[in-house]
This record gives sequence, structure tokens and C-alpha cells, in this order.
Amino acid sequence: MSPVVPHFELSEQTAVSGTHVISVRGEIHLSTAPRLSQRLQAAIDDDSRAIVLDLSAVEFIDSTGLSVLLSGLRRMNQVQGRMALVCANPTVLRLFEITSLDETFDIFAELPAAVAHVQGKGDAGGSSGGAP
Repeated sequence: MSPVVPHFELSEQTAVSGTHVISVRGEIHLSTAPRLSQRLQAAIDDDSRAIVLDLSAVEFIDSTGLSVLLSGLRRMNQVQGRMALVCANPTVLRLFEITSLDETFDIFAELPAAVAHVQGKGDAGGSSGGAP
């Protein structure tokens, strides 16, 4: 019997304004988090100063995944960039609340609001987080 391969997909687009939108689908955990970390680092290395991680289709995230997100936020803060998350899944949102990371990250229910936020066009209704 072959091992179950976790469902995980990444896609990326760059908005006209230069905002990198990285969409994640599936589960972010020990096996999949390195791919997300590499993609996030590549966007930062590409001089992106506005990144949105669209977690709308994420079903599960563990501490390894949270660590990748925190590392990305720290790197963005070091280069004076902005990063926001899109997340409407109640289970995933609850994890951010339990860990108080909803106070660290700027989290939005919809992609357009997150993009506007990282472009400096106002808060647009997300939870207001700061640098850890």
C-alpha cells in the first residue's frame, strides 16, 4: 500500500501594481511547508515589497506552517515590505486566534481587501497585526 500524499498546491500571480499573490491549496504541514517557504523567499528575493498569501483553500495548517508564515512576515518587515493573509476558513482562523497570531498578521476575508492593504490603500477591514 503506497503512502498517502497530502494535497498541496501553490500558484502565484503578480498584480499590475507589483503585488505578489501566492495562493495555497490543501494542507500546510511538515511535508509541504518547505515548498511554501521557498516560494515566499523567492518572492521576497525578487524585490517584492507587497505579498498576499491567499489561504482561502487551505484546509489545515500545523505549527511548521505557522512558522513559515511568521518567518515570511519577519523577512518582509526587514525589507520594509507588507504582507497580508486571506483566510475565511473558520477552522484555520480559529488556529490563528488560539495562538494569538490574529494579532500579528493582517488577515482578510477577501483577496481584493488584502491586496489593497499591502498596496497601502487603507486597512480595508482586516485584523490589524504587526511585527512579532
